[in-house]
Amino acid sequence: MPVSLVILAAGQGTRMNSDLPKVLHKVAGAPMLHHAMQAGASLSPGQVVVVAGHGAEAVSKAAMAYDEDCTVVVQEAQLGTAHAVAQAAPVLSDARGDCVVLYGDTPFIRPETLEAMLDARARHAVVVLGFEARDPGRYGRLVTQGEALERIVEFKDATHEEREITLCNSGVICADTQTLFSLVAEVGNDNASGEYYLTDIVELARKRGLSAGVVTCPESETMGVNTRAQLAEAEAAFQARARAEALENGVTLTAPETVFFALDTHIGRDAIIGPNVYFGPGVTIESGAEIKAFCHLEGCHVSRGADVGPFARLRPGAELAEHVHVGNFVEIKNAILDEGVKVGHLTYLGDADIGEGTNIGAGTITCNYDGVNKHRTTIGKRVFIGSDTMLVAPVKVGDDAMTGSGSVITEDVPDEAVALGRARQVVKPGLAPKLFDLYKSIKAKRQKGA
Repeated sequence: MPVSLVILAAGQGTRMNSDLPKVLHKVAGAPMLHHAMQAGASLSPGQVVVVAGHGAEAVSKAAMAYDEDCTVVVQEAQLGTAHAVAQAAPVLSDARGDCVVLYGDTPFIRPETLEAMLDARARHAVVVLGFEARDPGRYGRLVTQGEALERIVEFKDATHEEREITLCNSGVICADTQTLFSLVAEVGNDNASGEYYLTDIVELARKRGLSAGVVTCPESETMGVNTRAQLAEAEAAFQARARAEALENGVTLTAPETVFFALDTHIGRDAIIGPNVYFGPGVTIESGAEIKAFCHLEGCHVSRGADVGPFARLRPGAELAEHVHVGNFVEIKNAILDEGVKVGHLTYLGDADIGEGTNIGAGTITCNYDGVNKHRTTIGKRVFIGSDTMLVAPVKVGDDAMTGSGSVITEDVPDEAVALGRARQVVKPGLAPKLFDLYKSIKAKRQKGA
């Protein structure tokens, strides 16, 4: 039976000191909520329910952006985790199979860990994810008897002996869907905080004669984010893991500690990534491509054998075919560069289609914006665009054509034609020394007056 997924994302996160809902703060270029949804998606869930609260409209928009088939419910008053899970009950009233509860501010639970929890469901009615804490602090403690989990006790309600326990609660729970909601319905709020704790379902299950068990994972997986400092720690943890995975997968990182990845960065084997490269969301680098130092990429695709940089920027919609060369101080946005295109330096290509084998000279600009609308430039195959050419879109340059350096191209250029769009040069023999003398005289008068 398909798994159901409930993701709790209702918290305000007051310690973040932010107007933005906590789960929408970003790690690796994506809201923490997306990290949790990605982990849950590995289970191929039949239904996904996101429980929103503070900033529900923004949280709903972010959740739907990741998975348009998910359902968002609102916890109007934040009365605890069991109360939050209960908000999903009407949506999952007919669901069968297991349900996994995740948290939008706990971004690093691995798919392998969730699979282990589902496997443990064969032995226990309720499975809790725990971890051995170096500093248990104020975490809830897992009270066990042999392999059985007897109860979960919150720090505020724990005895001195219970606070000595180092096996702590991550909050992640797996149970049969209908059993979960049946137990949640029995949870009360007779505790130090006056909240409805999801953790109470363990003790309630045991009173019914149902077994509860624990699956453990490294503490790093359970990292929750409640402050800006923890957000920075989460970013560092993600980047360290992403760099290690890239190296293990056959990617060359010449200075790994200076490369930053996004949640969805994909890089093929034998790609080479230079120092100080930043990957925003939506980047794919194929095998054998090279990204040189100090490049910024987002929303783009770089094909096999292409090279980019140094100091280049690829913006959303940039598509580089095989063996394209993009050099230093080049910016490309919403443009398709076919095989073998060369764009050496100091160029902006926006809203453009560039045919194979074309060479774009230094200082070229596609003038794509008229102040209201964007317009497209189309350049054919094997074209030579002279340095400092301004291509005023919409405009087309045909195959095997050429533009002269310093030209402003405002009309279409036919195949094999040469287009010159310069003002006529005027030469005044002998005038230069006179102008220099004049300028020096003006400068001297200004300095004397000062």
